Amino acid sequence: MEERILKKEDKADDKFLHRKMAVFDFEKYSAKEIKVLISKMRKMMVEADGIGLAASQVGLDARVFVARDQDKFYAVFNPKITKTYGDPILLEEGCLSVPGYQGEVKRYEKILIEGQDERGKKLKMKAWGLLAHIFQHETDHLDGVLYVDKAINLTKIDSIK
Repeated sequence: MEERILKKEDKADDKFLHRKMAVFDFEKYSAKEIKVLISKMRKMMVEADGIGLAASQVGLDARVFVARDQDKFYAVFNPKITKTYGDPILLEEGCLSVPGYQGEVKRYEKILIEGQDERGKKLKMKAWGLLAHIFQHETDHLDGVLYVDKAINLTKIDSIK
């Protein structure tokens, strides 16, 4: 795992970001190593003022992401969106790996996501609104798809930092 967030503007980073990540193998990690991984990813996400971070964004070839919505924190391993509800709607988003840009992306307002928790136990969650949006964005990352690959009306924004 890198100690930085990979950026699309760097050719090597971009190549890695566009790879499909490997299934997270719980046999390769101890419970403590998994806790440390989640903790590091969460810290990097929060420090970058993000609401989601996929393993691919920190150079780790594994299907795992962390996310936050309001005061709730999530870590999802081997996620799969198994059901979508309604028609996709256009929503604005950005990405820690593509700083300085925003774009509109069609996403489902409500989804069913399945995967595993940090202990490898199966999980199944319905998510809607912003959380559904985050889960779709992060799952795309793990499939090697960046939001800019799908965005409509990509615009450069002025950085406030």
